[in-house]
Amino acid sequence: MAGNIMKADSVKIADGVYWVGVLDWDIRNYHGYTLHGTTYNAYLVFGEDEIALVDNTYPGTSAQMWARIKDACDKEARVASLDIIIENHIERDHSGALVELYRKFPEVPIYCASTAIKGLKRHYPTLGGAPFKAASTGTEITLGGKTCIFIEAPLLHWPDSMFTFVNEGGVLLSNDAFGQHVCAAGRFDTDLPEFVLTSVAQKFYANLITPLSQLVVKKMSDLQQRGLLDKIRIIAPSHGQIWTHPERIINAYSQWATGVTKYKATIVYDTMHYSTQKMAHALAEGLISEGVDVVMYFLHADERSEIVKDILDSKLVLFGSPTMHNEPFPSMGDIMYYLRGLRFDKTGKKKLAVTFGSKGWGGGATRKLAETLSACGFDVLQELEVSYVPSDNDLAQCYDWGRQLASKMRE
Repeated sequence: MAGNIMKADSVKIADGVYWVGVLDWDIRNYHGYTLHGTTYNAYLVFGEDEIALVDNTYPGTSAQMWARIKDACDKEARVASLDIIIENHIERDHSGALVELYRKFPEVPIYCASTAIKGLKRHYPTLGGAPFKAASTGTEITLGGKTCIFIEAPLLHWPDSMFTFVNEGGVLLSNDAFGQHVCAAGRFDTDLPEFVLTSVAQKFYANLITPLSQLVVKKMSDLQQRGLLDKIRIIAPSHGQIWTHPERIINAYSQWATGVTKYKATIVYDTMHYSTQKMAHALAEGLISEGVDVVMYFLHADERSEIVKDILDSKLVLFGSPTMHNEPFPSMGDIMYYLRGLRFDKTGKKKLAVTFGSKGWGGGATRKLAETLSACGFDVLQELEVSYVPSDNDLAQCYDWGRQLASKMRE
């Protein structure tokens, strides 16, 4: 096959289903989201009669994919060819090799959601004459002993998104849903420590899926009503690890989508002359004294995609800022703007919030942060402000405020 300029192994994930994706060890930022590598997962499904490729890879990274396709075909003792191409999502990290595929196999039908066809042609004008086939929920294609069922999943996370379910073996090829941005040597959930896998999956949900939480709940219900949820044995997303224990991520999505939180507080602050920092630390001590799990972020160095990972399962979020020019410190603007788009209240439950900080004379940062947070869907409980440098009494008061906030969390 064209492009086989390297050797790379495929990984069998079920009978007749192979991972043939790409390991991107080097990427560090995507969608304004910090990461330490990711994968572009593509899957080859072998039927007795035909072979289907589900999704592909980012532009310029296809050499790995072609090598793995050849390896999978060799393992199955099949000619390295394709009969069907399935595009679950048009974004370039899933479709970047589609032009290569079309040039190699110009007669092979490309199945995708009807909303994807126009988008793919806009992304790649040379696909104008490609043999697209519109797929909708319930559409089935048979490969000979293997049946692929399409399930539209609009806005999880683009309008064109869909899932492909391989009925024999119960393999859900879920595209972005249930994914994680992580790059590891092993392909399965069991190849990562549980706390690492949970962290990267939670970060993915917080940054990409949170505003779509109501749709997650509806899609789970839809899968249940169609009798598919109980048939899932493997969830194979387009990024990260493959779930051999799918109930783990299904349960996590159900909790995140419905606003289930822990007895946990996330503190996010910046400081000019360390006054707001002292308040943050004192508030944290008061919360900790009451058994609250506290996570702290300092905006001098910490960035938004990590912060919102912890906001996702926190019951309380505290935002601290000094006043500068009658406004919050500029670094708070980025996270506030980001929260406006994520809308954590889309889970159906508002998170509790507090603003705090120091002022020189007129103040205003805590009030303006509170107004912004209310507009973002948070339930703001309190605005805490001190003048200049907090005294010992001020810090003792912050500690007591932390204890009082812990009580409100229990309520």
